[in-house]
Amino acid sequence: MNADNRRQEIADYVIERGDARIDELVSAFNVSRMTIHRHVEELARQGVLRKLHGAVSAQPSGVYESLFRFRETRAAKAKHALAQAALKEIEPGQVVMFDDSTTATALGPLLAQVSPLTAVTNSLSLAQELVDAPDLKLILLGGEFHPTYNAFIGHICETALSQLRVNQLICSASAIDGTAALIQDPQVTRVKQAMMRSASRRILLVDSSKFGKVALHLFANLTEFDLVLVDDDLPEANADALCAAGVKLELVAST
Repeated sequence: MNADNRRQEIADYVIERGDARIDELVSAFNVSRMTIHRHVEELARQGVLRKLHGAVSAQPSGVYESLFRFRETRAAKAKHALAQAALKEIEPGQVVMFDDSTTATALGPLLAQVSPLTAVTNSLSLAQELVDAPDLKLILLGGEFHPTYNAFIGHICETALSQLRVNQLICSASAIDGTAALIQDPQVTRVKQAMMRSASRRILLVDSSKFGKVALHLFANLTEFDLVLVDDDLPEANADALCAAGVKLELVAST
């Protein structure tokens, strides 16, 4: 097995489980610790996995976003419910922008139901989903491709966004602390904020597992969104506090 294939298998192993000890990887792949460390170093350099003391993780942290492929397996039922709810907010003929989140990407298979439509996105995953969709015009934002997000970010993407105006933005966040929507990566934060400025109406989709979590950068206050959709596993006390703060909250049944 060549090095690239071995690294892919290690990445798949860790992504499936969320994290793994180095000793566990040595045993699972029947190679030396030095070999595992070498592969883990390269996967960390690529932004696929994160090195910890004696372990490796695909889980996000306060300053590290997990790989798109890992995130799309998490809270799948809630994301599908949120996507269904967001679809009801889209009208045929609109220009709708979608960020690179796995939650917004979940709308991809549903958008044919509201065509004709113009979709604007920096997400390569969503673009690949929509490229052959009937009655749908696709605008893919350029920029520097980042494999962790499977998306385009950076100055070129932000500049393109400054020249666009869309009817709606549908996006997500990495974490919610109080009424603050947070993102780990500063470049991703700037792109999402540029998207906010380009949109007449802004909708945030966020599954309840992200509440009470922390990420490094402030994306926006929840009161800046015209609608915040959250699955109904959100504790009642949290929902009441958000409504009292003026957040336009709608709980979505996740079953």
